[in-house]
Amino acid sequence: MATRAQSGPLSQAGSAGVAVLATGGVASGPGPGRPGALQDETLGVATVPSQWRAVQGIRGETKSCQTASIATANASAQGRSHVDAQVQTEAPVPVSVQPLSRYDVPRLAAFLRRVEAMVIRELNKNWQSHAFDGFEVNWTEQQQMVSCLYTLGYPPAQAQGLHVTGISWNSTGSVVACAYGRLDHGDWSTLKSFVCAWNLDRRGLSPRQPSAVVEVPSAVLCLAFHPTQPSHVAGGLYSGEVLVWDLSRPEDPLLWRTGLTDDTHTDPVSQVVWLPEPGHSHRFQVLSVATDGKLHGGFALVMQQLPRSTKLKKPRGREGTEVGATAVAFSSFDPRLFILGTEGGFPLKCSLAAGEAALTRMPSSVPLRAPAQFTFSPHGGPVYSVSCSPFHRNLFLSAGTDGHVHLYSMLQAPPLTSLQLSLKYLFAVRWSPVRPLVFAAASGEGDVLLFDLQKSSQKPTVLIKQTQDESPVYCLEFNSQQTQLLAAGDAQGTVKVWQLSTEFVEQGPREAEDLDRLAAEVAT
Repeated sequence: MATRAQSGPLSQAGSAGVAVLATGGVASGPGPGRPGALQDETLGVATVPSQWRAVQGIRGETKSCQTASIATANASAQGRSHVDAQVQTEAPVPVSVQPLSRYDVPRLAAFLRRVEAMVIRELNKNWQSHAFDGFEVNWTEQQQMVSCLYTLGYPPAQAQGLHVTGISWNSTGSVVACAYGRLDHGDWSTLKSFVCAWNLDRRGLSPRQPSAVVEVPSAVLCLAFHPTQPSHVAGGLYSGEVLVWDLSRPEDPLLWRTGLTDDTHTDPVSQVVWLPEPGHSHRFQVLSVATDGKLHGGFALVMQQLPRSTKLKKPRGREGTEVGATAVAFSSFDPRLFILGTEGGFPLKCSLAAGEAALTRMPSSVPLRAPAQFTFSPHGGPVYSVSCSPFHRNLFLSAGTDGHVHLYSMLQAPPLTSLQLSLKYLFAVRWSPVRPLVFAAASGEGDVLLFDLQKSSQKPTVLIKQTQDESPVYCLEFNSQQTQLLAAGDAQGTVKVWQLSTEFVEQGPREAEDLDRLAAEVAT
């Protein structure tokens, strides 16, 4: 309802204040230009539609979606069917037997009596004969004696004229590593060299591209893989240092080095070997030998402390004269026992359990001990390699610059036998890990010689021509895991992997007995 003011007299409301409020505070009557009194009036209804809802209101839409229809299928499987079958042999044909009455029994009996003595005599001869002892029928196809599987090399090292100075197989037998250095005369202490490795099991093997290459600031002279860690390898340098690398880390392979301390060799390192730590069969430490007479591990060789054999003259020299060590080999039967080759040409039997103090003034962070226990008859020059038999606790081989291989028993000073294999040096000798009477030697005339003492004790069974120009073969190693493989390194910077025939990897039935008899017969 709306109201509108009309002109007219004010009604008496009983209060002057009300009149004053209605007239704007002036009480006056109507007149020209003045509004009249206010009155109520009823008018029509006015409707104003709201625009806010249209602007602010929420609009809703209804939509729907549908996933793709799921496809279903039924399948059935049935187990294998069985079929029974029968076969029938041919009906047996009865063997016809002649009646006994048709044989001349008296004549047959007389014949058997006549030949009985002769047949028994021949049977006794065959029973006592040893003509076929050890003979085994081999129905497998015979391989060629020896064949070359791989010819490996690293061109940058060969371009520098570096030699392969050391070889080692890793614990799995799949990786062969070599050390590059120089063994001839000259100062190679600052010559950059390399350690290279090839994985022979890797598909797409490149003989001229190693799987791993480590640059070394000094010539590397020897190498040895860790017994259980396939990628860890230790090396001895011309500078006297010993380093350990991890070939699985190409960016930073160096794990450990001796550094320039009182324990570092002052002469080139001749050989390195891994030894289990006492009381920890799963932990290993490195023992190194060098021509300074010190064995890294707390030992020293002093001339005046060497045991005297009855057939050796007492060596002359000043007090404290060190004996240069050129090679080392540990016994497979006693982990404390080892053989050392020396510059003087005489092998030494030594022990890690030795307690006598070494009479030397060589600096060392630990007290040095004298390990030598027995001295063997010498070669005609320095000994370059020694190898302990894996099948006999008392036998070992040595090779030296006189071109001879000596077979020694640890129970006596003179060698059991001596074989001249070369008119030049012999740089390496190794027993086979699987054949008790087989060993290999590397010569300065470029040959690898394989001996089978079961066939001949004087001449090699196989002579392998490693280098055509007769440059020396400096190192070789049998593969103890893949026993048909033999690796050899030479002065041309080449590593050749040779595959041996089954004749060199299968042990004969009496071979171990023959080895025992060889040691016993000559030693008495």
